[in-house]
Amino acid sequence: MTALLESFRFASQWPWLLLLLLTAPLCLAAWRWRTFPTWRWMWPLAASLMFSIIGVFSPAWLPAVLVIDALAVAAIVTDLVMLMAIATSKIEVDRSVPRTASLGVPLRSELTVINRTGMRLRGLVRDDVPDDFTSRPDHSALDLPPLGIATFTRQLLPGRRGAFALKRTDLRLVSPLGLWVRQIRVNHSDRLNVYPDMKQLGNYALLARTNRLSLIGVRRSRRIGQDSDFERLRDYTRDDNYRHIDWRSTARRAKLTVREFQSDQSQRIVFMLDCGRMMTNRREGYTLLDHALNATLMMSYVALAKGDEVGLLCFSNTVHNYIPPRGGASQMNRLLQAGFDQFPRMVESRYDDAFLHLANQCKRRSLVVLATNLIDSVNADRVVGHLSKLTGRHLPLGVLIRDRQMFDAADSPDGGPMNLYSAAAAADILLWRHETITNLRHRGVLIVDAFPEEMTAPMINEYLRIKAKHLL
Repeated sequence: MTALLESFRFASQWPWLLLLLLTAPLCLAAWRWRTFPTWRWMWPLAASLMFSIIGVFSPAWLPAVLVIDALAVAAIVTDLVMLMAIATSKIEVDRSVPRTASLGVPLRSELTVINRTGMRLRGLVRDDVPDDFTSRPDHSALDLPPLGIATFTRQLLPGRRGAFALKRTDLRLVSPLGLWVRQIRVNHSDRLNVYPDMKQLGNYALLARTNRLSLIGVRRSRRIGQDSDFERLRDYTRDDNYRHIDWRSTARRAKLTVREFQSDQSQRIVFMLDCGRMMTNRREGYTLLDHALNATLMMSYVALAKGDEVGLLCFSNTVHNYIPPRGGASQMNRLLQAGFDQFPRMVESRYDDAFLHLANQCKRRSLVVLATNLIDSVNADRVVGHLSKLTGRHLPLGVLIRDRQMFDAADSPDGGPMNLYSAAAAADILLWRHETITNLRHRGVLIVDAFPEEMTAPMINEYLRIKAKHLL
């Protein structure tokens, strides 16, 4: 016994020997079972270390040190065994999430955890979060009795369009004494398609029914000539022709009422979305392509509601998608499916391939709307050349996206020499851009020049002006 005590006393002078002995099983548990010690290990280790130090100076305490170390080891091992006894196959996880979502619009996701084991589950639960998504809350506390069920709710905020997969749920289980944590991954997949924000379509429809489109910047264009197909009766507005007032309905309702007529039907619109490097810049968290796609879908909704046919061509260094022009409510869904997973690519756009594909597929005269960005002279010369060749056969409309930072730099030259230099460079670029746009207008190309977050109303106004003047 004396020899054993002397050996223990000798070994206790190097506490790192005990740590070395503990390292091997900890590494094995972390690698094999994804189980790790917690900060609560400080208490048994601190107690063992304190009594070991006492035992160095007072040999009479060595038996007590042995007992304390044995109790600490027994508690740690027992706590680990109880945690490892949880059968992960009896933990069921079910996720409830919509199949579709809109960009920038929060959606509700529910996660149900079912404990079919005979032990209490305590810890944290965290559901999968796709890239460019924000989850609130990021994780939830888990405290589930045996055979219990718990449901956790969170809000997901999509930050990017496209098709995503929620693949797993991670559970972080804490042992009964809190000395160990175990990471458990439950694999179960759900698909989630994020489309452009379609809330704007509902807002437009509501404002159109109440004749308040001016709130979003849409102006009513006066028609040249007279359309003969009656569409509906509505309240009089100041922009209406007094000849269209329906006096019988006005007398019956005691309110000025006008007759609204349908515009020419079956006109064609083909949108060409540039998905190349010119559309990779970001504004308010979204790429220029996101803003262009939102405005395109909004204008498509308006055109389809007026009986026109709408098509879509997405391209960069090749043609990615082409939807032939069609009418009807189902065409809106086709446009959504064709554009929601298109992203800007760091490649040079091939305008020649895109316009050649359009010439082969679209023979009938159409309003061709090209949404792109002018960055350099090479890119601008291609845009000018291809849009100019459309005049006569089609009606070209160039939607050119402004760079707000460039305009702000040119408008704010105050400051040091560097600010003056930046303002001069920005002004030179904007002057070149203005000359390019003027050149396009002289060649018969219609132009919408707007900031990315303000594109929707100018595009709709230009479309309504084209319809009113029968330019197509």
